[in-house]
Amino acid sequence: MDIFRTKSVDELREASYRESHFRRELHGWQLILLGIGCIVGTGIFVLTGTAAARHAGPAIAISFVVSALGCLCAALCYAEFSSMLPVTGSAYTYAYATLGEFIAWIIGWDLILEYLFGACSVAVGWSGYVTQLLSDYGVHLPTTFSQAPLDFAQDHLVTTGAVLNVPAVLIVAIVTTVLVLGIRESAGVNAVIVLIKVAVVLLFIITCAPHIQLQNWTPFIPPSTGRIGEFGWTGILAGAGVIFYAYIGFDAVTTAAQEAKTPARDVPIGVVGSLLVCTVLYVLVSLVLTGVVNYKELNVPAPVAFAVERVGSDVSWTKTLIELGAIAGLSSVILVLLLAQPRIFFQMALDGLLPRTFARVHPRFRTPFVTTLLTGAVTALIAGLFPVQVLGELVSIGTLLAFTIVCVSIIVLRRTRPDLERRFRVPWNPVVPALGVAICLAQMIFLPVATWTRLAVWLVIGLIIYFAYGRRHSVLNQERLGR
Repeated sequence: MDIFRTKSVDELREASYRESHFRRELHGWQLILLGIGCIVGTGIFVLTGTAAARHAGPAIAISFVVSALGCLCAALCYAEFSSMLPVTGSAYTYAYATLGEFIAWIIGWDLILEYLFGACSVAVGWSGYVTQLLSDYGVHLPTTFSQAPLDFAQDHLVTTGAVLNVPAVLIVAIVTTVLVLGIRESAGVNAVIVLIKVAVVLLFIITCAPHIQLQNWTPFIPPSTGRIGEFGWTGILAGAGVIFYAYIGFDAVTTAAQEAKTPARDVPIGVVGSLLVCTVLYVLVSLVLTGVVNYKELNVPAPVAFAVERVGSDVSWTKTLIELGAIAGLSSVILVLLLAQPRIFFQMALDGLLPRTFARVHPRFRTPFVTTLLTGAVTALIAGLFPVQVLGELVSIGTLLAFTIVCVSIIVLRRTRPDLERRFRVPWNPVVPALGVAICLAQMIFLPVATWTRLAVWLVIGLIIYFAYGRRHSVLNQERLGR
């Protein structure tokens, strides 16, 4: 059986318009806001401090630039694909058209890892900021119900004494309900939240920048401890790998292609526009953060709020606003990730690789409600049990793998289908896609071995499902058998 069979671009386009019952409501600027809504979140409000303290020091700003370069290469590839294939499914659909069904399954399963665990990690970060804000006003949530009951110590699963991270579970339940109600409502909520959190990020930069102490940037690149990934240049790459998943918002934009009014034009605008805006914000925040607080002190659940507190009374009035902005910002990230995940399920179900029930659309709200509810339930469970660091590293390696495959796919498709209409073309092909592959692989290499092990376990589970169900029930296989 040919597991590398491909779907033609014409088939993908025809099927998307024939079988999709989504509402086409989104314009290019809404997709930019959707991308910003996902990108500006955990990367700024949570992981910047952790990655600086453990890997890169003040050079975490360079880590963001390295990640941004890899993302830019991948984003240009996504933009070309989305202009050719204005369908839902993101990298999964692109791989199906170029590298074949088996690779498409791997990337689809990998995207499930990316979005599912991404939403989980952000929900945990959201819980940390809510707990901190309530504590500031004298409301102290018991750690038994505000922290993860499970953790990894020296790569071994251990218990912490907590029962469940209840705030993380609650926010996932609320966002899932919003997403079931409809894409227009979801986009409207996201737009409001994005404006709030971008304003808060700018507030932090403007008020704290005058308090930067240059000695906190010296040395800008801390000397290596002798262990790979701990400071020095390997630390910069490790830091880039850890915070890489903070950029996944732009590829989440492509999963909403079938809900865009003019997807071939709007999706590339959303992809590239959201990435460029967020890269500038990330670099500025990381410079200010490590400039006002020594990087060694930033391994805390809410580093931005911590930095404001350390600056002192001059900016103390912004602390509550920043915490509220972080809470709002992380909420929008969860919303976009939980919007993207069900649409991957939806497309895989249409292709027969997953049960057809995953392709059901709500008759009134016109949303993939079955997969939305399933994703929400699983996300709430995982977010309630595990800490942010483990979840974040898993998302990073899954994202890097997805971007690598997309970059390779562009090179392949330029050679195999040069005749396809492309309203957007990656410049300097194949140099840009090849550079994207190199940067992504370099960051993957410096992630912890345990993270690679967990990725391998996840992929093995996916392969079992594919060969036990997906391969036989594939629409292409059914067509081959004449059913």
